[in-house]
Amino acid sequence: MAAADGLAIGKRAIGGKLMATLVLTTVGGLVGGPIGAALGGVIGQAVDRNLLFKPKGRQGPRLAELAVQTSSYGRPIPQLFGRMRVAGQVIWATDLVEHRQRQGGGKGQPSMTSFSYSASFAVALSARPILGVGRIWADGNLLRGAAGDWKVATGFRLYRGDEQQAPDPLIASAEGLDQAPAHRGLAYVVFEDLPLEQFGNRIPSLTFEVIADPQPVSVGSIARALSRGALLGAGPPQLLDGFSAYGDSARGVIETLADVSGAWFTPHGHAMAMKAEAVPTRTVADDGRLRRMAPAGRVPRSMLVSHYDPARDWQTGAQRAVRHGPGEAGVSIDLPAAMSASAAKTIASAMLDRVDKARTRRQLTLDAPAIDIAPGTVVAIDGEAQHGAWRVVAVAIERFRVTLDLIALAAPAIPARASGGRVLRAPDAPAGRTILHAVELPDLSGAIATRPQLTIVAAGQAPGWRRAAVLYSLDDGASWISIGATHAPGVIGTVSGAIGCAPDTLLDRRHAIDVDLPHSGMILTGADAAALDRGANLAAIGDELVQYGRAEQIGSLRWRLTELRRGCLGTSAAPVPSGCRFVLLEGNSVVTVPMDASIGQRILVMANGVGDAGPVEVVCVLSGRSVLPPAPVRLAARIIGDAVQCTWRRRSRADWRWRDGVPAALVEEREAYRVTITAPGRTLMLETDVPFATVPLTAIGDGPGQVTVQQVGTHGLSAAATLNF
Repeated sequence: MAAADGLAIGKRAIGGKLMATLVLTTVGGLVGGPIGAALGGVIGQAVDRNLLFKPKGRQGPRLAELAVQTSSYGRPIPQLFGRMRVAGQVIWATDLVEHRQRQGGGKGQPSMTSFSYSASFAVALSARPILGVGRIWADGNLLRGAAGDWKVATGFRLYRGDEQQAPDPLIASAEGLDQAPAHRGLAYVVFEDLPLEQFGNRIPSLTFEVIADPQPVSVGSIARALSRGALLGAGPPQLLDGFSAYGDSARGVIETLADVSGAWFTPHGHAMAMKAEAVPTRTVADDGRLRRMAPAGRVPRSMLVSHYDPARDWQTGAQRAVRHGPGEAGVSIDLPAAMSASAAKTIASAMLDRVDKARTRRQLTLDAPAIDIAPGTVVAIDGEAQHGAWRVVAVAIERFRVTLDLIALAAPAIPARASGGRVLRAPDAPAGRTILHAVELPDLSGAIATRPQLTIVAAGQAPGWRRAAVLYSLDDGASWISIGATHAPGVIGTVSGAIGCAPDTLLDRRHAIDVDLPHSGMILTGADAAALDRGANLAAIGDELVQYGRAEQIGSLRWRLTELRRGCLGTSAAPVPSGCRFVLLEGNSVVTVPMDASIGQRILVMANGVGDAGPVEVVCVLSGRSVLPPAPVRLAARIIGDAVQCTWRRRSRADWRWRDGVPAALVEEREAYRVTITAPGRTLMLETDVPFATVPLTAIGDGPGQVTVQQVGTHGLSAAATLNF
């Protein structure tokens, strides 16, 4: 009679497929563990296709990058343990939903219709219940952060895979309650109306950080769960951060676990136990009958373990252990487990040591009292404690003599240290609440506006803010008109300390503006004269537009702006109060929206981003600055004979750079001015179509007075130029 330790498991599917009976028995002699002498190539079928562990028969898993998400009917779904990153399987989806958005079209202007798309779908994650989902990546970029904050607004529901979960209401409404499965025992997620603009109007490739267990899981507990009661005992205590059990055979998965942990199998009643303790339980005598050692050339020179590294966002890593001397080509092991680089290095070294140590075999012949020694028993040889422990791999009983075949066991592995290399993580910063600023400004592009227009800039109180949906109302919130989404995050801060006024014709070197920004993701930079001439570093500070040449960081979030150009684009260089809002007007962050509204009308603007508990609203009253000419300049008065002649220069709201040195284009329907002369007890108003006016002294009188001049524009009067006399 002969027996050997081993494990034979009837084929069954790991994951979502129906599992057949698990059969445990004893099989042929094994070298170096349950996977046999071909340790270098066959380590089981613990294959997770969702992690790109691609099975090829009994070759074992292959490791590559995270897989592209798929949807294949009948494909097994992995059982996840610990914490893993997986792509999942799309198990249900709707057609893309088209959303139309119409803008403009008022007062004879053409309208523009834009289209966007969203999708609803369900993704299966694990055929074993899970605790939750952490980060989610879409096309490699974070869709949901570690804090649970969403980078894109979407509906999301998680089903943890318990046996009491009900059908998802969206699936039930689309398929009918009687046709909607509850997917009990299957952990899955449902996305509802996920916007697809950022993903090329397609469902992106998603990967999920799945939390199946609160702590790292031991190899023994994973194997015991997969065996469905066929394996008893605690098993190897070695911990894995995560593991994905996938494939057509539970045997292949369990053998992989045994191989990496150095475990073997022993009879345990009507089942079997998985053990890895190299502690002798018996001491036997050596009769010196047979000893042999396999050639070193049959042992691999190196062992490479590929794995997923949690420190690198579960990207693939590989650690190699090398043995000096002759040997076969190196062996590569693709392990569908999450672990640190140091843990993978330790496993590779331990596996290589075990294979090398297993070259040594002994055969002992004992008397009948040794008949209770079973395969898998760890023994010590009397008088040779220095040679370590031996494992019984085969037992033969003949003529009341017990013959034991032994292999040497390696000493416990010494923890190794290794580095997984540099990691480039996807940015994960909270979005924070939306900061919204809406103001009417002269057209920043130099175009001629025909309708009042709002300039909108938005940012977030935290670096992770990306965009927000924007709407406006012309009727105090009774109805809302969608603008779409904001552009790139702007730079919006607060002025610290009051600033006096300065002439708009000189470079202001006397004043400095201190600006407090909400987070470190916002920065300010300087610009030279050429860049300033092209419009760089233009900011709205209250009602004034200012350019700055130098920006110096004087605190963690405070910046000092100097070399100021005040009163840009026809705005007045007024004093700046402390606490006034600072808004940098960069082209990629500015949204300009024409309004079907009148000057003086109140406009409500509302934004809602993923970090907002509720909509953010601001109010803007149209002043006409976007369509009215700027105030005249160089107003002067002189007495000529018995009259006073007032002169001025008009300004244009077109082409603020003045490239050619000739007078700027009028751009209004006609050139006209309104002149108002105020004196004690009298007011004189006249209109002229030339930039001067002559008034008799008798009309003014002898007392002090004031002259104001306004240009008559197509859409109304400009701001006034004033002169006291």
